[in-house]
Amino acid sequence: MIDRLYLRAAGVSLLLDLRDADVRVAHWGADLGENGDRLDPALFTASSAHSAFDEPVPVSLIPQPSRGWRGTPGIAGDRDGRAFSPRLKMQDAHLEVEDPAGTQRARLVLSDEASALRVDITLTLDATGMLLVEESVTNTGDDEYTLAALDASLPVPGQATESLDLTGRWAREKHPQRRRIDQGTWTRSARHGRTGHDSTLVIAAGTPEFGWRSGEVWALHLGWSGDHTSRVERAGDGQTVLAVGELLRSGEVVLAPGETYAAPTAYAAYSAEGLDGVSARFHEWVRSRAGHPSSPRPVVLNTWEAVYFNHDLTVLEQLADAGADLGVERFVLDDGWFLGRRDDTKGLGDWFVDPDVWPQGLTPLIEHVRGLGLQFGLWVEPEMINEDSQVAREHPDWISRPNGAHGRLSLPWRHQQVLDLVNPDAWDYIYARLDALLSEYPIDYLKWDQNRDQVELGHDGHPSTHEQTLAVYRLLDALRAAHPGVEIESCSSGGARVDLGILQRADRVWASDTNDALERQTIQRWTGLVLPPELVGSHVGPGTSHTTRRTHDLSFRAITALFGHFGIEWDVRSLTDAERTQLRAAIEFYKANRWLLHTGRAVRIDRPDETDAAYGTVSHDGSRAVFVYAALATSPNELPARLRFAGLDPERDYRVALGLPLDAHAAALRGVPPWLRGVAEAGADGGVVVPGRLLGSAGLPVRGLHPEHALLLTLTAV
Repeated sequence: MIDRLYLRAAGVSLLLDLRDADVRVAHWGADLGENGDRLDPALFTASSAHSAFDEPVPVSLIPQPSRGWRGTPGIAGDRDGRAFSPRLKMQDAHLEVEDPAGTQRARLVLSDEASALRVDITLTLDATGMLLVEESVTNTGDDEYTLAALDASLPVPGQATESLDLTGRWAREKHPQRRRIDQGTWTRSARHGRTGHDSTLVIAAGTPEFGWRSGEVWALHLGWSGDHTSRVERAGDGQTVLAVGELLRSGEVVLAPGETYAAPTAYAAYSAEGLDGVSARFHEWVRSRAGHPSSPRPVVLNTWEAVYFNHDLTVLEQLADAGADLGVERFVLDDGWFLGRRDDTKGLGDWFVDPDVWPQGLTPLIEHVRGLGLQFGLWVEPEMINEDSQVAREHPDWISRPNGAHGRLSLPWRHQQVLDLVNPDAWDYIYARLDALLSEYPIDYLKWDQNRDQVELGHDGHPSTHEQTLAVYRLLDALRAAHPGVEIESCSSGGARVDLGILQRADRVWASDTNDALERQTIQRWTGLVLPPELVGSHVGPGTSHTTRRTHDLSFRAITALFGHFGIEWDVRSLTDAERTQLRAAIEFYKANRWLLHTGRAVRIDRPDETDAAYGTVSHDGSRAVFVYAALATSPNELPARLRFAGLDPERDYRVALGLPLDAHAAALRGVPPWLRGVAEAGADGGVVVPGRLLGSAGLPVRGLHPEHALLLTLTAV
């Protein structure tokens, strides 16, 4: 039996220690070189401590008490209270190489005869340097096995002394929080029946004060859209583990003899170049997927904040006309089109076009929209049901209930309950209605919403978040197979379902229900830690935000929205001539530069304080870049720190120019520094030429912006 496996790609090494019939990660991190497979795994094993186990106990890939792990077990379960502590032993291990210069895969089989369990593990080190961890457990016994947990766990070295995760709430998703890694366990549990507004995209550990552009960082993300846990744990002997996994309720997964549970895929990224390096690994992997959106991401006009439930054909046609005049490419009709839906208290589940509002169906609007050369999109919320709906009155047993089909209902949330898609009749009904809509009308796009938490999701008296999530996946998969030309957005009251599980079935996510540009600066920055911008919907909203009541200039709103899948959610019929000119210029800039924004490498600049932000996108050949400098709040300093531009080629010179006309930036400027005055006076084809080495090191001076304003700059190699 071999005693090690070595995987290496894109500056990352994974060395597995297979001695003692166990699977341990001796090293995951910086490249150990082409001879890493010759290293003795014993070089990575610490000695045994006093008053501890007689032999050293390096943590296993699946941490187990039977192998000396005193923290949270990586696998947990029992057979009616018995077989509670397996000791998994390796039965097979081999390495597959798909491409000598790229993807490598290790397949491992472990089992425990006493517990009658078999665990299969696949570790894939992708050509991008992303490590995918896939695990499954099979009940090889003669009776049922109740599974409590099967987590993906990876050790990180002692120099990782700080952790980072994300939290948030509705309209304020994806905000970072840091803590020192001390002994004990820091667990983020998401019990929402969906990913959750406060869920963390990653659980990360890094060297002291790691930033966007500096430090070593190890990060895990779970590709799962249901309940889950993420944790960082340091044992008394100093060993530290990152772990993610599905959070299973009591009795939720009971394996019959021969039955297998497959855990959600965990995605692990390492970088010696800070969070930007981790982000680059995620972005490269996501973009390499089969089916990743490859066509230019169209400019969207969504009707929600323009008209809400006021679905009037004439008004909507006028809105489409105004959008087309600006350069919009996709028109999306939001909530309010279906049977009885005049507000958010009724109608969910009745997926028939309301004849009172649409006596000729949606055809007149769709024909008008498509006649303008625009794609047509439609809002749906298939997983939810209002008690005040025809389908709920006819099939009350289709509502998910914790105590069985005729038990009590859960507490209402936005007047909604959850449709029990584990029930095959309910699933068939929803599939049939959506299939009928997509077959009857030429719909290019579905905005697929899901607007409530469900903390006691049940089917037939048993917890069912696991099965409900899989049923949603099956529904999306079936519809995409039947209608392959339809794109789907995952919206979940904004950013409550943002993960790589749903994004195997969706073409973008809605990052937040707030279009407040100041809130969006943080939300989009941290959503972008994992997702490239072409997958993150970002819209220009009204001048005064509907969620925060803050008022922002159009330039700030437009510049913020450019760094995503750009769109508008605003009654553009009412624009002034100046606003129309300015918004049209932003749309033209987006169309001219989306190839760069949606293929380049994302760059975030570490700034001395949090009152401003600088970020951008640089083409992979370093020839072109777009950067934003944004003032988020008043600064304690009279003048801000110089503006550095990371990611450029230090050996080249760059022409720095304004991305939008000067009048779009006028309200932002508190004083124009000489170099920026030169840029402004040079016009759209001008700019000032600056060495890349200077831009990346010392940077350029800025006089400061008024708070909640931004500058958009282009850099072109000359």
